[in-house]
Amino acid sequence: MLAHHGGLQAALVMNDPIRSVVIVGGGTAGWMTAATLSKSFPHLKGGIRLIESQEIGTVGVGEATIPPIIDYLRTHAIDEDDLLRKTQATFKLGIEFKDWTRPGHSYVHPFGPTGLPKGGVPFYTYWHKCALAGTAAPIEAYSLQALAARQHKFMRPVPRMHSPLATIVYALHLDATLFAAYLRTCAEARGVVRTEGKVRSIALRPEDGFIESITLESGARIAADLYIDCTGFRGLLIEGALKSGYEDWTHWLPCDRAIAVPCERTGPLSSLTRAMARRVGWQWRIPLQHRIGNGYVYSSRFIDDDTAQDILLRSLEGRPTREPLRLRFTTGRRRRCWNRNCVAIGLSAGFLEPLESTGIHLIQRGILVLLKLFPDRHFRQPDIDRYNQQIAFDYERARDFLVAHYHFTEREEDFWRHCRGTELPETLKERLELFRGYGRLLRDENELFSVQSWFHLLDGQGVRTAGYDPFADMVGPNPQAALDEIREVVAGCAATMPAHEEFIRRHCRATAPP
Repeated sequence: MLAHHGGLQAALVMNDPIRSVVIVGGGTAGWMTAATLSKSFPHLKGGIRLIESQEIGTVGVGEATIPPIIDYLRTHAIDEDDLLRKTQATFKLGIEFKDWTRPGHSYVHPFGPTGLPKGGVPFYTYWHKCALAGTAAPIEAYSLQALAARQHKFMRPVPRMHSPLATIVYALHLDATLFAAYLRTCAEARGVVRTEGKVRSIALRPEDGFIESITLESGARIAADLYIDCTGFRGLLIEGALKSGYEDWTHWLPCDRAIAVPCERTGPLSSLTRAMARRVGWQWRIPLQHRIGNGYVYSSRFIDDDTAQDILLRSLEGRPTREPLRLRFTTGRRRRCWNRNCVAIGLSAGFLEPLESTGIHLIQRGILVLLKLFPDRHFRQPDIDRYNQQIAFDYERARDFLVAHYHFTEREEDFWRHCRGTELPETLKERLELFRGYGRLLRDENELFSVQSWFHLLDGQGVRTAGYDPFADMVGPNPQAALDEIREVVAGCAATMPAHEEFIRRHCRATAPP
């Protein structure tokens, strides 16, 4: 035992801890990373530096989130109401897809559970059996989040036994610029040092190609053990210096342009993000307390920038509050998000259009996986390889979910015909073949989107099956009774919920616009 204990001690002594981290780039990605590292590694106090320039704007259009953001806030002990007040945020119960399947059609992809299992049979399995028989209501009728969102309602979950009100799952709509500023305050309070400046050059170590230092336009030279690239689409370190490669997914997701513009808010405060299909691409609507975030995502192959901007501006419900921001992007991911002593987080790691609000989540995910595989100064290759495999998996599975939106549509415009005729990724093909048989949906436990998310998507976009899963017969001869009871309970719960605007007024109303 003593010899073994001594050997373990010797192995521990061989560790060579990270002493300094430089994060290049601010915005949501940079300050989320800084806040997390400074909390997780307090011994690095003063050893984490973030370099950003006020002259370089952030993209700042990813204002819609998904439920894991709430876990992030709780991990950081952030007062949720305080955050909502200071970021002009609102609550989100799901996403409405309007005119997507076909003009005039609408469906909601809600958060949280839908229905209840019965006798060990998942809800969607026996609902599907009844739906094929023509006796079930639309699946939204069994989701409290979908029903409440349609009625512009919201409340946080309450501790009520056997009630859907105890299982409410939600996310946030927030001002990305204000969110980054909020996180900056948290990070700097824990010792993160911010440096104003632009990177002029990056020096690599000749013996192994690791980043040795960066030099700013001011002439200041900054060196660190670990570098985090949060420079956005440019990938200044991960690509500009380390040539890590990029996998282009435009053949599956053909949109390559976006225009974003905020406008004044009118009407009741929605608890949904809205994605509205257009002749080419789609338009988003994100409700904040002080404004509406709007954007148009499209393909330059099918429409020009000026026409797209005109379509967006003519569709605004209120007066625009700033000039439109035009963006160009290539959907895909970095082939190596961790290369040598550099990790790319956020847009420098990859880009998926904000159709399912995955942008901030993928930042959060990159940070979480980095924490699990955090290096010492040896930067061991198996850890780097595992990180790259996991992040590739995360991006690819999220990509498949987005591709399904484009592929399953009845719209007849040239753009949508093109999307419908595109060859699907093999991973998506396999999933769809299983579903088209008996409505079965299988997923890896590490995937972002749940079985119920997939079911709402495929049902909402009209994907039909040859039959129902025989497992549904285990419910018994009268599954309809269970459906009727769930529907009644869900409707009753929604009726007790306050209006979204009233809930915010009582708990987290912002005092003034920024």
